[in-house]
Amino acid sequence: MAATDPALIQKARPHFLAAFATFGKPGDDAYQIAQRIAQEAATAGFAPPACQNLLVHLRAFLGEVLLSRLDPFLLGRPTPNPASLFAEERLGGLFNPRPVPAVIEQPNLPLESDDEQRDRALLDQLIAATRLYANSTAVQDLLDFTIRLRAFAPFNAMILHIQKPGLTHAATAKDWWERFGRVPKPGARPLLIMRMRGPVDFVFDILDTHGRELPENAFSFPTLGTLSRQRFDQILASVAGAGFELVELDRGDAEAGWIRRHGHPATPKGKQRYQLAFNRNHPARTQLVTIAHELAHAFLGHLGADKGRDIRDRRDRSLAEREVEAEMTAYLVAMRNGLKPRSESYLDAYKGAFTGLDLYGVMRAANAVETVMGVSAAQLKAQAEGRA
Repeated sequence: MAATDPALIQKARPHFLAAFATFGKPGDDAYQIAQRIAQEAATAGFAPPACQNLLVHLRAFLGEVLLSRLDPFLLGRPTPNPASLFAEERLGGLFNPRPVPAVIEQPNLPLESDDEQRDRALLDQLIAATRLYANSTAVQDLLDFTIRLRAFAPFNAMILHIQKPGLTHAATAKDWWERFGRVPKPGARPLLIMRMRGPVDFVFDILDTHGRELPENAFSFPTLGTLSRQRFDQILASVAGAGFELVELDRGDAEAGWIRRHGHPATPKGKQRYQLAFNRNHPARTQLVTIAHELAHAFLGHLGADKGRDIRDRRDRSLAEREVEAEMTAYLVAMRNGLKPRSESYLDAYKGAFTGLDLYGVMRAANAVETVMGVSAAQLKAQAEGRA
């Protein structure tokens, strides 16, 4: 698929609108008119690659216009001389800048079905606007996501991935109620998909519904126990005060969070600052486990040395070893605070990493995580004595 250039679409916008108004009228099939515009460009002397490039950008532009519920035939003025649209100072200079001899023969531009043209235009526009798939890792994430969401057509799975990465389960409000006894939460944001023989439909993420209890294995990071909002807010305040900037993510159930170094210490021996992100759609008890897991990565040296916190560089640990150490640390912290994460399912993917497990490092990191969270034994004892 040819890539689209948003800046080029913006420059061509007035000429596109004039072309739609010139070659079509309200009620016409906009995608068929886009095809005709490309064919007229061929007649005006565009080389076949330029015609194809023009058509790709026309489709992307059309997807943008239709998503805004606008009529492309009413936004521009017809041009008395249609051939002037393809002159050097208009579309010719943008898509076919080098002069070429006039070509009467039209290029082979096979017509696609209405649905295919609509989907292609929307896809081009989404990719151009989001820039989400600029590297191989991002493309592999999309493929994995599309494979996982078999209940949706691949194109709809891609639309859902763009709107909410990490999504695991989605259904219409009707399906949630009739099949699972659940309804969307008040204020829940619907996700848009394309509907067969219709414009669009709306579905809701599993995390945006409530009602009848679902089996525990329906969720990616189940955590049992109770955690009051007041206590969790106190933990968040303590973590933020310790130099960890908190970022709330709007993600699906399969994405929990991340941590990264942020800036540099004020002095060579000062404390490193970090950004720590967690999924705002998870319940507080799951968020606590996520935060403990990400803090553990920092205190275990997986992000490098932090002299201000007496953390040595342990980036040489393998991915499996890092994940086992961080999850065991989070498990200890959660269990000691009345929560029970299902860490065994997470750790099952890293069985081979237990042979080189550094238990001392895990225990030391757990103490540091509890201290940052304000829930260490010493802190709790001091609080109890203060109340006595």
